[in-house]
Formats: sequence, C-alpha cells, structure tokens
Amino acid sequence: MTGLQRTLDFLEGKPVDRPPCHPIIMRWAARYAGVKYRDFCLDYRKKCDAMIRCAEDFDLDWVTVMSDAYCEASAFGLHIEYPEDDLPIDRSGHLPGLAAAGRLQPFRTLDHQRTTNRIKEISEFKRRVGNRYFIVGWVEGPVAEYADLRGVSSAAMDFLDDPDTVLKAVNVIVDCALDFITCQVEAGAHAIGIGDAFCSQIGPELYRRLAWDGERRIVQHIHRLGAKAKLHICGNTKTILPDMIRTGADIVDVDHLVPGMAEFAPLLRPNQVLCGKTDPVSVIQDGTPAQILKSVQDCQAQAKGRCIVSAGCEITPNTSPANFRAFRAAADACRPQVDASHALGESGSPPF
Repeated sequence: MTGLQRTLDFLEGKPVDRPPCHPIIMRWAARYAGVKYRDFCLDYRKKCDAMIRCAEDFDLDWVTVMSDAYCEASAFGLHIEYPEDDLPIDRSGHLPGLAAAGRLQPFRTLDHQRTTNRIKEISEFKRRVGNRYFIVGWVEGPVAEYADLRGVSSAAMDFLDDPDTVLKAVNVIVDCALDFITCQVEAGAHAIGIGDAFCSQIGPELYRRLAWDGERRIVQHIHRLGAKAKLHICGNTKTILPDMIRTGADIVDVDHLVPGMAEFAPLLRPNQVLCGKTDPVSVIQDGTPAQILKSVQDCQAQAKGRCIVSAGCEITPNTSPANFRAFRAAADACRPQVDASHALGESGSPPF
C-alpha cells in the first residue's frame, strides 16, 4: 500500500494496514539530508531531495513543501534574510499602518521567485514520486499572513482597533491564496495545507470574525479542485477546534498543547480526521521508545482511531534518527479502528 493510497483510504474510512504517518519535518529533514537551511528554503530541488530521502528512509506517507512562513509574504513585499543554516528572518517591508493594510494589493503567483519555486517543487515531487506519496502543497492562512505583513504586535492591535480594515486585507490575502492553490494543485499536489498559526492567540470570537470565513473559502476552493485540505494552527486551539472542524478541512491538526482529542472526535464529519498530537520535544525528542509508543497509542484512542500519526507540531532538529524511527514504528503498532459512523455520519449527514 502506497502512502498516497493509505492516506486517501484512511480519509474515506476504508480499511488500511496502519494509520498514515505525516510528521512535519523541516529543519529535521534538512539536517538529516545534509542540506543547508537556506538551500532547503530557496532551492526546490534540494528540498525535494531531502523530503524524498526522509520519506524513503523512514517509510513515511507524505512529502510536503513546508519550510518557513515567508513564501507569500515575500511576494507581498517583505524583505527576508536567509541565514546559511538557520531560520529565515523578516528584516523589513512590513505594512506601516492600518491605512496601508487597507490598501494591500494582490500579488501574481508566477511573478515571484518563492511562489514560483513552490510550483516547481510540486512538479518535481510529482515527477519523482508520482503517486507513491501524498504530495502536500501549502498556503498561509489569512490571520497568519496578516500577522507576517504587519508584524505580530501591530497585527494584534489592529484586530482590536479596526477589524473591518483588517478584513479588507484578509480578503486580498485569501484571493491570492486561491490562485496560488490552483497553481499548486495543477502542478500535482494531492492536498493543500493551510497554516494559520496566530489564530490560537486571538480567541474564538476574533477567530470567527477574522479567520474562519477565509479558511472556509480556501477549503471549499481546494475541494472544488478535487484535492484535500489540511488545517494547521499551532498552539492550544481547544476553544476554536470545533470551528476548525466546521471549516470542512479533511485533516485538522491538533497541537500537543491541546489537553485531549476525545471531546472533538465526535464532531468530525464523514471523511474528516484529526492529526497529531504527540509532544515533539518532551516525547519525540527526549522520550524513550516506550513513551513515544504510549503517546501515539493514546492519541489513537482519544480520536477513536480517526487520527493521522504526527507530532503536535514540527519535529525538532535535535531529534535523533533513532527516536524518529521509534515514532514512525509506533504507527505500525496501532491497529486501525473502523468506526461505522465515519462512513455514514453520526446521523446519516453528508460530508461538507
């Protein structure tokens, strides 16, 4: 069974040999493959090399384009510095105020190096792995992208001072995301991830007002293109997880900071699953194989088997290959659970 088939069958509630394993590996993948992080971010061929090597060496089920949050931001005009072997840094180019945010202009996907490279990267994945792995593209969510463009502190004040102006910018961000998504799916992506990290910091009321509709539009667009949608929000999303599920995303990530998943599993509609939520530091990086296995099994139990094996967030670069291999092996130890209600819905309701 290929990683693509395993993932698609799992999403549809069909029998699989084990739950899919989709760890978020960025700095870890670069270090494991001996690629400098600047090259990992900017050279799509080297990133593909690293991601495919990890997928092959550890029998993972996906490959992704993830590296940093500044792909679209650079197209909007942020000036990003790329240290040789460290995370990118936004140096300048932030929107200077709310008035500038209200005048935000869209970018054209194929006019900018980072966005064009992402399209090339997906094409390269498709050429090299075909349908062996679940190929996942990516866009920044509306609130996360706004926070990148204004800076986190200024964005937080904007959300309170003038949410209507923020929404004008959010609509531009979403419109650009839709075009970017179309290009990625046409290049061969089976799914698109939506990263809206800052949403865990703004509370459920502002999440519903500023982010939810945009995320929902993005999910619907992905589905119209025939691809799957994954929603990733870092942090303790306990208060917004029901709304995250309501976006209709096929895969809803759960951070390790969320206390548990049991109360959210019944909210899943047909063809929706959770993904997570093993602690990437205390368990995967620093834990024993027995602790890693227990965490993965606990996640499966909480989600009634409707959970892709993953960490709550990115695998840390200091995680040993041995511990990473133990994490991957934990997926093999999880017997898939088939919930009859998954295929039909708890009340026979159709999927989103």
